[in-house]
Amino acid sequence: MRKIATLTAGALLAALPIIIGSAAFAQSQSKIPPSQLSQSQSRPVPKPGHRVVIQVSEDDPKIMNIALNNAENLTKFYQDKGETVQIEFVAYGPGLAMMRSDISPVKPRLEQFAANLKNVSFSGCGNTLAGQSAKENKSLSLVPEAHIVPTGIARIVELQEQGWSYVRP
Repeated sequence: MRKIATLTAGALLAALPIIIGSAAFAQSQSKIPPSQLSQSQSRPVPKPGHRVVIQVSEDDPKIMNIALNNAENLTKFYQDKGETVQIEFVAYGPGLAMMRSDISPVKPRLEQFAANLKNVSFSGCGNTLAGQSAKENKSLSLVPEAHIVPTGIARIVELQEQGWSYVRP
């Protein structure tokens, strides 16, 4: 039994130069210079940006302002941490009043957001807009800061399926 252990240890000692040589050869074949290997491993990995969809489905200026405050607070919070956040408001049903050019109670804030917060976008439901236009028997439009999506609820579902976080104030 002792003889087998000695042979095994001897075989390992004999193979050691081959093992070391193979490792050196593999390192020499690497496309990354050895001086950069340790640097690339110690670089901080950038954090992925945050994406948040905020639903507005009530015709209540208080709720609309809370939603806008949420977006401002999220933007500041993540900017202070050196991270990014993308925010999309989706308004439908009675909440479309937030983005209607004729009756929006928060129109000045939407203009301010468009001018100062490039990470925020506004989507209004096309189905709701068409329904309200027919009911009021006139052509309605959204504020210039907003764009129309075919259906607001489907837009929220699509964003959530893409990994966006959902907020409803």
